[in-house]
Amino acid sequence: MTSPFISVIVPTYGREAVLCATLKNTLAQQYPAYEVIVVDQTRHHQPETEALLKKLAAEGKIQLYQVEWASLPAARNYAVERAVGDIILFIDDDVELPEGYLQAHAQVYTDRPDVGAVAGRVFDRMKLADARPDLQITDLPPQAMDPGIAWYYIDLVHTIKPQQVLTARGCNMSFRRLLFERHQLRFDERFRGSAVREESDFCLRIRQTGYKIWYSPTAHLIHLGEETGGCHDISTRSLAYQITFYHNHFLMALKNLTPLQVLRLAGRLFDCHVLGHPPCNKSGSPLKVMSRFGFYSLGFLDAVGTLIKTGNQERVYTQPQSMPACISSQNQSQKELV
Repeated sequence: MTSPFISVIVPTYGREAVLCATLKNTLAQQYPAYEVIVVDQTRHHQPETEALLKKLAAEGKIQLYQVEWASLPAARNYAVERAVGDIILFIDDDVELPEGYLQAHAQVYTDRPDVGAVAGRVFDRMKLADARPDLQITDLPPQAMDPGIAWYYIDLVHTIKPQQVLTARGCNMSFRRLLFERHQLRFDERFRGSAVREESDFCLRIRQTGYKIWYSPTAHLIHLGEETGGCHDISTRSLAYQITFYHNHFLMALKNLTPLQVLRLAGRLFDCHVLGHPPCNKSGSPLKVMSRFGFYSLGFLDAVGTLIKTGNQERVYTQPQSMPACISSQNQSQKELV
């Protein structure tokens, strides 16, 4: 059977040595048919990084697109409309891929025609450091499929059993091309900053297509969680970051959930992130709680304002284009490993 062609998409912003390591690691994959697309939103790279990117592009090992704006969902859309793969796979710019990673994603689509997206396991360096090293989850609880509260029950770090899930993590997720081509799904570019919940928003809309999202622990990678660049370009203590965090959660909820589900999500968000109860475990100082409640309220009003101002217009940075025709099986078999 011919291997499905995979478009590996790497949005990047403010990363240097770790980006170079991620690309070298990706290009070392022993998979017969794939391309690597880098959407670079960094204004000025270090000379070593700039030289490597230009070298890989000149050798045809990567497709390099440099854009003037900085938006993770827009970078995803920009690359999707230039990709030719049967499978569109997204990774972060600070990951390590094991041998067989691409094959693990492809295998799920080959084995399960009912699956439209694959959520890979993430060995998250930061989250694993804070958890019990022996923690293993087989079956996720039923709450993990409830869109009102699922975000506090889905654990794609410690789960070891393949199963249907509600969402993927943006650093390790793939999709059938037809979701973008036939169903015309795109990422919502109104999600700001680190774009928290943009992948959840996209995955919730997959439910309308009838396809499943399947969690595959064998499609795993290591997420380094670099402290500079990427999602960390805004201080987590800043006013802008805090308001954006809540804006993105409420934007996802108001777009996709029923009124009751929105209330349940708002309640859990308040309990965890404002009051600081587990699993957030934040300070219960009255001053800090009041401060977080202010951010929570402003974030909700900001999300409502976004929807009023933009309506159904999700494309802020990119212009809709027709996707290129999917490559033929013959071209797939002739594609050389980059």
